[in-house]
Amino acid sequence: MTGLLRVLVVDDSRVVRRLLVQQLEKDYEIREESDGEAAWQTLVLDQTIKAVISDLQMPKLDGYGLLERIRSSRLRRLQMLPFILLSGEESEEERFRAKTLGVSDFITKRAGNTELLTRLKNLLALTEAREDLENGREQMVHDRESGLFTRKYLEIQAAQALSHSLRHHVETSAMIVGFDHFAALVERLGAAAATQVANRFARMLAGKVRHEDSLGHFGDGQFAIVSPGTAVDFCWTFAERVREAVEIGRLSVGEEIVAVTLSIGIASAPRDAVDSAAALLDLAGQRMRRAMSLGGNRTEAGDVHRVAQTVSINRALELLAAGRRESVQPHAALLARQLLPLLRLIDEELGAALPLAGLERRLREPGSS
Repeated sequence: MTGLLRVLVVDDSRVVRRLLVQQLEKDYEIREESDGEAAWQTLVLDQTIKAVISDLQMPKLDGYGLLERIRSSRLRRLQMLPFILLSGEESEEERFRAKTLGVSDFITKRAGNTELLTRLKNLLALTEAREDLENGREQMVHDRESGLFTRKYLEIQAAQALSHSLRHHVETSAMIVGFDHFAALVERLGAAAATQVANRFARMLAGKVRHEDSLGHFGDGQFAIVSPGTAVDFCWTFAERVREAVEIGRLSVGEEIVAVTLSIGIASAPRDAVDSAAALLDLAGQRMRRAMSLGGNRTEAGDVHRVAQTVSINRALELLAAGRRESVQPHAALLARQLLPLLRLIDEELGAALPLAGLERRLREPGSS
């Protein structure tokens, strides 16, 4: 390997190929083929080729056919490959056909060394600039590790959703979902493992959101969902479902079982007075942080007043099985009242002599709500 960029020269004339090699070999590594079909096979297999210089008239597959295959390929590197057509006495009609097929440039076989090198250098520089631009866009849109949208792109999506909301008088909601005590999780597991836990959760979340929703990063261990045309009540219900599922879940990291909880903030326009997409996301983030400051494992949506969530007996059993005793304790009295009829039946059928009278007395005492 020379370290030089590799260029494919395609011509059925050995003399022409030799001349082109002499013009280019000091600046580029050259590969030669004598017909279009062989050149196509080489291009498919050799990913290092950065440009093609091809004759028009060739056996098996001419320059038109080779150019058409390249531009219609499913391989993006071939679609964008610089293609210089060696021009002889072609008519304007033939040149127009080549342009239509996507030729990058024409150069006559009588052109001098300087002209050929300049044309080729300019095309390669243009291709490199285009690739850098597209890579930059890709990095702006997607996080490479998780595949989720970046925060900047989420702001763009939210801005479009807000514009639609104003025109059609519907709500746009944003949810910020964050792991409680994520910094402690990083310290305990290490940054790589903690990020792995967060990304596994994000993949699960991606399978739950609607197709029209946008899911992306908001901060370390935090994710944002932009939901066009979605009322805050629907977001609240969805958020609580996600929060409860994580609360009783268990994640394995190596040989360690990790228990985590979520805090979720919700903001919605036009219900919340925000003047931009960034402000909508920031407000949802503030509410997430408020939920964390109140102890975590809860959903906050501003002035949307919710009736305190009750815990069913089945849910209480799930939480206890998951080691979430602290989540059941505030509901112990209510659960006891629900269980009293069942306990009486058990006491009668089994003669267990359960201390139900004392339990009933305790439940009648003030403060046993």
